[in-house]
Amino acid sequence: MAVIVELKRDKTPREITAQALDYASWVVNLTRERVTEIAEEYLAAEFGSAFEAKFGADLPETLNGDHRVLIVGSLIDPSSERIIRYLSGVHGMNINAATFNYFRLEDGKELLARIFLIEPSEVELKTRTLGSSKRRPKLSYQELEAQAEEAGVNELYRHAVAAFGSSLRSYTSTSGIGFQSQIDGSWKSIVTFTPSESRPGELRYRLYKHRYATLARITLEDAEALMPEPVNRQPYLPEHPDYAGYEGMITSADEIDRLAQPLRDAMSPTQGHGQRLNQHVTSIEPGHPGRVNIRSTSEPEGAR
Repeated sequence: MAVIVELKRDKTPREITAQALDYASWVVNLTRERVTEIAEEYLAAEFGSAFEAKFGADLPETLNGDHRVLIVGSLIDPSSERIIRYLSGVHGMNINAATFNYFRLEDGKELLARIFLIEPSEVELKTRTLGSSKRRPKLSYQELEAQAEEAGVNELYRHAVAAFGSSLRSYTSTSGIGFQSQIDGSWKSIVTFTPSESRPGELRYRLYKHRYATLARITLEDAEALMPEPVNRQPYLPEHPDYAGYEGMITSADEIDRLAQPLRDAMSPTQGHGQRLNQHVTSIEPGHPGRVNIRSTSEPEGAR
């Protein structure tokens, strides 16, 4: 969520609210690409890497799904208060004001008191019930399965979920399903599937090739050789190594298995002396295609 902060510095009530609304009208139309450009110019670093270093997670799919406005000052005049309450209470705009008061105690301790004009939980409620938001909820596993059925890729989709779900952790987003694993202490997406952008016999995917090669413990050249046919793919963010990969259409279960098998091989734990714990997908939980049941058997390392 973007947060717009307007400082009340010797401005009239009209100037304060007009300036805040002007900023909001600009922010609401910022695309993911533009947000990235602004961030990288300010940070002098690649945005995704800087975000991950700070928060220990991948950059969200939606960077500007919603925004809120906060007007800050030592005193909020009655006119500004009336305008803010009107925008929040009638139109559901996520706007509020905060005042700060500074105190010094006799023992030398300093205190800073913050008071909101409107209780934040009340603003949040008004925004959800009265306002309009670009933010969409994450899709459920059932909704994704329905989308796959509608797009004519249900068999491919279920096969992909089972194949990657046996070695990676699944999650849903506003557009599809993804599979992630920990790399260097952070959870990172390895591959995603988007049923809503698929068509009969062709499942939309995105795969991060450097992450995939690292997790599968193979060279980048070997990883490239496992990718779906070149005619059905195009490069994805080649200028950013951590995010670089491919996106396009997967057309067969063989292509899915070719990608999933090295991950299973690399992530299968070993037990005892020379024994490998083999995991087999036995079923997909009804209504939860992202959850698979695993049957594990031990066999000598050389038996595979």
